[in-house]
Amino acid sequence: MMRRIRVLLACLALWAFGGVASAQTLPEATGGRCTGSFVNPITDVCWGCMFPLSVGALKIWPSSRADTKNPTLPICACGSPIPRIGIAVGFWEPVRLIDVTTRPFCFPNLGGVKLDPGFNIGGGYASGPSQIGGKGQSTAKYHVHYYIYPLLYWLEILTDFICFEQSSFDVAYITEIDPLWQDDELTTILNPEAAIFANPLAQAACAADCVAATAKLPLDELFWCSGCQGPMYPMNGNVGANIGMKQSGRLAAERMVYKMHRTGLAYGTMGSKGLCSKYLMPVLKKSQYRLQQVNPTPMVSGRESCSPIGATTILPKSGQVYPVKGEDMGFLLWRKRNCCVF
Repeated sequence: MMRRIRVLLACLALWAFGGVASAQTLPEATGGRCTGSFVNPITDVCWGCMFPLSVGALKIWPSSRADTKNPTLPICACGSPIPRIGIAVGFWEPVRLIDVTTRPFCFPNLGGVKLDPGFNIGGGYASGPSQIGGKGQSTAKYHVHYYIYPLLYWLEILTDFICFEQSSFDVAYITEIDPLWQDDELTTILNPEAAIFANPLAQAACAADCVAATAKLPLDELFWCSGCQGPMYPMNGNVGANIGMKQSGRLAAERMVYKMHRTGLAYGTMGSKGLCSKYLMPVLKKSQYRLQQVNPTPMVSGRESCSPIGATTILPKSGQVYPVKGEDMGFLLWRKRNCCVF
C-alpha cells in the first residue's frame, strides 16, 4: 500500500513539473521579472511639454511642438444666469500614467511591483518573425494599466488654479480583469464600427495620419487610425503588426486612451467647448494628447520626447526599450486644456 502511494506521489510530481516547464516555454508565459521605477517629477518629466502657453489665440510662451487650435478671443464667460467673465488660457497638463507590459499584474510605474492575485490570467508576448512556438507572425499582446496622475495639482505650481485637475493618485483601470480587453470579438461591443474600417482602403488612409502626426498633429477625422503605429481597432492589447516593442507598446497605450473615452471615463478638454467644463468625447480627438515615455528610460528632451498619438517611433533615439529588463513600458499622458480663468 505504501509503495502504491509513493508511486502515485511521484507521478503527480512529474506531472506538475512537466506542466510548469511547458508553461515556461510558451510565448504567453506569465513568469519573468517585473521591472520599472517610480516617476521622478523633477528628472523624469519633460517640463517643456507644457508649452505652448496661450491666452486666446496669442501664444505668450511659444514652443516648437505643435499646438491645437485655441479660442480666438482672450475673453470668455461661463455660468448662468449671470455669467462670470474670465481669460481664455491654453496649456498642456500631465494628467495620467499608463503601464504597458506583457506580464500580468506587473506595474512598471509603481517601481516594478508585481501582484499575485492567486489565479492565472494569461500572459502577453511580443513576437517577431524569427521566433517559434506559433507566434512567428510579428504580433503582440499587452496588458495595460491606467492611473490618475494630476501632477501639476500635486506640485502646487499655481495654488488654487481652477484649471488644474484636482484629484488624488489612483489606479483607475487594469485590463487583466476586463474580458473585453482579452477578446477581439467581445471588444466589438465597444467599437461595432470596426467592421466598417476593416478594409485595405481605410487602412491605407492611415499613412496620411502617420505623416501628419509626425510632422505636426494627427488627423482627428481619421479616428480609426493611430498613425504610424497601426489601427485603433480592436480597442484592446492584441496588436496584429509588431514592428518593435516601442511601436506596439505605444499602440496599446493609445488604444487604452481611446477606450477610456469610449466608456465615458475620459473627457474632452480642448477648444472653445472646453473653456467652462469638460465634455463627452466618445470618438477620440487624437490631437488632444501627447505621450511621453517614462519607463524603462524617460525621454525628457527634444521635440519627440512627448509626441502626438500616431507619431513615428523612428525619430527618437534608440535604446529606449531593451531586452529582458527594459521590456515593461510606462507613459506619461499630457492633455491639452483650454480653460476660462476667473
